[in-house]
Amino acid sequence: MKTLPRSFARLALLALAACALSARADVTLPAIFSDHMVLQRGTRVPVWGVAAPGEKITVAFAGQTQSTAADPDGKWQVAFANLTVSAAPQTLTIKGNNTITLQDVLVGEVWLGSGQSNMAMTVNRAQNFEQEKSAAAFPLIRHYKEDSANADSPQSVGRGRWVVCTPDTVAGFSAALYFFGRELHQTLRVPVGLINSSVGGTPIEAWIAADVQLASKELQAALAALPKTAAAPAPASPKPTAPEKPKAVKKTTKAAKATPPARTTTTGGLFNGKIAPLVPYALRGALWYQGEANSTPSKAPLYEHQLPLLIRDWRARWGYDFPFAWVQLPNFLGAGRDWPLVREAMLKTLAVPHTGMAIAIDVGEVNDIHPKNKQAVGHRLAQWALGTVYAQNVAATSGPLPAGHEIRGAEIVLRFTHTAGGLVAKDGPLSGFAVAGADHVWLPAQARIAGDTVVVSAPGLTAPVAARYAWENLPTCNLFNSAGLPASPFRTDTWK
Repeated sequence: MKTLPRSFARLALLALAACALSARADVTLPAIFSDHMVLQRGTRVPVWGVAAPGEKITVAFAGQTQSTAADPDGKWQVAFANLTVSAAPQTLTIKGNNTITLQDVLVGEVWLGSGQSNMAMTVNRAQNFEQEKSAAAFPLIRHYKEDSANADSPQSVGRGRWVVCTPDTVAGFSAALYFFGRELHQTLRVPVGLINSSVGGTPIEAWIAADVQLASKELQAALAALPKTAAAPAPASPKPTAPEKPKAVKKTTKAAKATPPARTTTTGGLFNGKIAPLVPYALRGALWYQGEANSTPSKAPLYEHQLPLLIRDWRARWGYDFPFAWVQLPNFLGAGRDWPLVREAMLKTLAVPHTGMAIAIDVGEVNDIHPKNKQAVGHRLAQWALGTVYAQNVAATSGPLPAGHEIRGAEIVLRFTHTAGGLVAKDGPLSGFAVAGADHVWLPAQARIAGDTVVVSAPGLTAPVAARYAWENLPTCNLFNSAGLPASPFRTDTWK
């Protein structure tokens, strides 16, 4: 076989080296930056990626042009300031060694939704799907699903794409996010971007950075007792009511292929794989629907520390205290679980500033951990956001919340906020209350509404010391406000 001339071989090597250098120099973006995306209005909007060290990068959008150079690690970031609402498609252009053009970019309101299966649950599994599908012509609502998996270290690229809301695509949207976003869109008349980063059956400890949890005095002992990898339970899911279109197979890196399935989680693993790639994409706020996987007797007592920790850490990483709301666990049989303690942890977390809670104690299902009425969940989250984040005039931003109590002889007077003009016993006599004396024996309570209070007592109990409301996995309870929102379960005691 003939050998190539030395000069030709040298030229070939130089050409290969030039190609390799050119490939390394190409500007690349995280997956969250793609066609059809929605950018947040009225705030600082970062755009970032990687390129060759020192490479000059220019990013142009909506009349603004920002320039920078990649740092020694190849990382770069620019930011746009105070973008105004735009329902008209615009183009975002990134130029370096190569040019990336993103089409059909809107400006409006962007919300992140995260958690486990009830956040992941899609519209085609919600009630009245065919009706919802036919009405889902909302081209200004966009949905991004973060498809990356559990990871051992924080990731930067992610995997997913933005999808425009149509009757043909809405089936795969997060139901809770969609019904929330639809109400925002219809009320505010602006584009809405919904980022869905959720995995069924996963515990909250997978969604908080491991080092942050290890630094928490309340969580250190519990974390030390956990196995290195915690396989999350996978509750049975109802079958979709309509088939989803098959997704295109996407190329993955060797590292991504080696990543364990998303439902096999490590402490902090889902933060690393599914939240870190989204930081610091500009958000208006975040929504959380999780807690089922943390309702075991060993885990439930920790939730009052974990949820506030997650909120504080995510806010710190984004660099601002964005509004954050969650869905309180609904009514469910839940044998062997302690849903009241997780609900109480969620109630306590309202002490964190700029937070809210959608109370769902009336829209669960006895034997289905995935209640289908996500319309109510989305509406209640939207009412909170519209009233508190957007200063809109809404009937109520929450159902009744406990606001203290006093003991008056044989009665306990329970005070409430968020009564929206008055407390209501829905569909019959007031139910769901219990009282106890110093012996810790709980008795069904007689209850009556008196203005913004509920007065409870029990026959024969002359010295009550504590009261509870809806303190069961599957309570029978009916305290509402005049806006039709249910009261949160609660207790006045701290007994085990």
